[in-house]
Amino acid sequence: IRMTMTLFPRAAAALLVPSLSTTATTATHHRFISKKSLAVLIVATSARAFSIASVGNSNNNISYSSSSSSAISSIFGIRTSSARNSNSFGSSSSLSVIANTRGGGIFSRKIHTFSTTTAVAVGEANSDVATDSSALKMTAGEKLAKMRSKMEECGADVYLVPSDDPHLSEYVPAAYMRRAYLTDFHGSAGTAVVTMDKAYLWTDSRYFNEASLRLDSQHWDLMKQGQPKVPSLTKFLSELATSHYTKHAKPIKVGMDAYVHSASFAKTLNEAFGDAAKEVMEDGDAAVPVIAEMDTLDGRENVVDSIWEGRPALPKNPFRVQPMEYAGVSVTDKVTKIRSQMKEKKATLAVFSALDDVAYLFNVRCMGDVETCPVGIAYATISHDQVTLYCDEEKVQPQSVMEHLKAANVAVQPYANIVGDIQNHLDSSNSRNKVWLDNSRSNYALSRVVPKESLIDAQNAVSPMKAVKNSAEMEGMRRAHIVDGVAMAHFMAWLEHAIIVEGRSVSEVEIDEVLTGFRAKQPGFKECSFPTIAGVGSNGAIVHYRAAEGSELLKELDRTQPILIDSGGQYEYGTTDVTRTWHFGEDVGDEFMDMYTRVLKGHIGLDTMIFPENTPGFVLDVFARKALWEVGKDYGHGTGHGVGAALNVHEGPHGISPRWTNTEVLKKGMITSNEPGFYEDGEYGIRIENLLEIVGVTSAANNNDEAEPKSKKQKTMGKEFLKLAKLTMIPIQKNLIKVDTMTDAELDWLDAYHEEVLEKVAPLLEEGTAAMTWLVKSCEKIERKS
Repeated sequence: IRMTMTLFPRAAAALLVPSLSTTATTATHHRFISKKSLAVLIVATSARAFSIASVGNSNNNISYSSSSSSAISSIFGIRTSSARNSNSFGSSSSLSVIANTRGGGIFSRKIHTFSTTTAVAVGEANSDVATDSSALKMTAGEKLAKMRSKMEECGADVYLVPSDDPHLSEYVPAAYMRRAYLTDFHGSAGTAVVTMDKAYLWTDSRYFNEASLRLDSQHWDLMKQGQPKVPSLTKFLSELATSHYTKHAKPIKVGMDAYVHSASFAKTLNEAFGDAAKEVMEDGDAAVPVIAEMDTLDGRENVVDSIWEGRPALPKNPFRVQPMEYAGVSVTDKVTKIRSQMKEKKATLAVFSALDDVAYLFNVRCMGDVETCPVGIAYATISHDQVTLYCDEEKVQPQSVMEHLKAANVAVQPYANIVGDIQNHLDSSNSRNKVWLDNSRSNYALSRVVPKESLIDAQNAVSPMKAVKNSAEMEGMRRAHIVDGVAMAHFMAWLEHAIIVEGRSVSEVEIDEVLTGFRAKQPGFKECSFPTIAGVGSNGAIVHYRAAEGSELLKELDRTQPILIDSGGQYEYGTTDVTRTWHFGEDVGDEFMDMYTRVLKGHIGLDTMIFPENTPGFVLDVFARKALWEVGKDYGHGTGHGVGAALNVHEGPHGISPRWTNTEVLKKGMITSNEPGFYEDGEYGIRIENLLEIVGVTSAANNNDEAEPKSKKQKTMGKEFLKLAKLTMIPIQKNLIKVDTMTDAELDWLDAYHEEVLEKVAPLLEEGTAAMTWLVKSCEKIERKS
């Protein structure tokens, strides 16, 4: 404990659980750190192998306290400390929880480019942690010059650098953040293309603003995919190949790492090159010319790795067992179901590459491999007589994990054996063996060893199983959202007091860290479910903004600007994701209120939908946009995504967006977000997000494995109808709403929602605390105009 307090005083201060005892004449503050909070701190800090967050002064006068978890424990049966949050407020400008509480963080908030040296030196306790010397950091131009030199050595004319790791993850371990290292753009989606004289970055509309700010425009061109006159990546490469072939009469060589590109991308690119080649055929040509070659540069180091000094090591954090009370279905039962589907498809081997698929299949979780995602680096396969987990041996060292896997008859093999084992399966004496592998969720290195005639390219069996929650998983998700509501009540009481009563401004970083601190005090908290987005004013218009100390973009919240806060928690029993837009000013402005109200109307429009079973998500998207479309406004991201049960915050295969190509149907037991928004670049961002569970129309809380009698189900023409039930239990700010533009039904919805929030969250708060006062006030019925 003394070491932790010395090296991480700000973090320890943030996790202190003060209590406030008051008599008629005195108020005495006592500080102690709960066992749970200390565990969060120690686990989180030990998960960080690459860097350490900055350490500030520990002499903070922290006088707001933490409410007891006993109420939560008695309701949910969760063992926790006896400390409780009450809410008296004192000086709190330095209160923080270092980024380590997210788990697996890979750089300090004060570091904006990846380290290019191997050393990270720890300074004095109250000093910032030293990082690489600025003299040794490479500029964008220097990185590209080294890249091109390495490309020339291996004969590549073009090199592709995607965001992905070998498991095609949305969030990746630090060692695989090659595109971020090369471009200094840290968004979760994007592909860099480096030629011998140019460099390009493709990304989607969520990141246009951020990418334009992060890229060095002297060396990088931003390609805003989906915009007019911006070719797709495959179209661009095929046109580049055509130009190169026409000029040099030889194919262009496109370098790529087979392990970090999806098999489906490789196939699409090959097809694009073939189509382009037909266009350059001349009369008399005997065959279609080869205008491009995809070269995976086998036997060579990834080109980015070859220039990345001090690249972080691959993480090898241990798995932990997800208890049956939260998992709901055993590994054996899952394997039995998958084998039944394999038999139907005539598959002899099923391959699972996505990290959340592997974690779900084996009922394990991991902290530290991937920031904010409770998954570990591993593959899995299932044959008719064997189940295999491919991972580093350190991941299965805990005795509980070994016993858990042994009980399920799971064999453990080295991580690197996966490709060879697939080949061996196909090379066996049984030439009729077939491999079930989803090319859209598997890397090219795995897919290319499976001949076309032996490949069953289809959605894997785990993805739809994982999307439809069982009763234990859904109950865990409900618990998580209630305790998340408790954390948010404490946080908002603190924030409102700081802004309105104390009259001070609060930085985006402090907001992020204090919110994380309140979540960390809740029972079962592990880490954030994604990097918190706390965007003041114009930063709210950067859809996936992340505040950082020392950034030119960093802002402070006061009463003159709104703030968009998108955040969530990973609890051992569930995952949360919520967005609210707040404004503490008295003169908000008519335009802002109008847009806020329209976003809310869209949110309510989707929330209140009743729809037939087997409806694809894109069918519902229009209801979230209707109020904005009426005034010629829109937003560039999807409206809803799936969410894992104590797993990744973004989960497929379903979604709600304008992209009609996603035809995955919505089913009872699925979870989706509902998050319409509006963004005025350079001014503000607005988003209101709840998580929802899909239920039958006759119940607000029934689930997929507790079917109602058919006679009670609402059916028309043989179809069952579904609706959405709220999981998120956090109030919506009422004084930003233009009441005269809301219908009575919409106002009734708001009052009913707030009544439900109060009913579920208030029992976990102490009477008389600032959090309870804030919650009760926020959940009062909205004042209606006569």
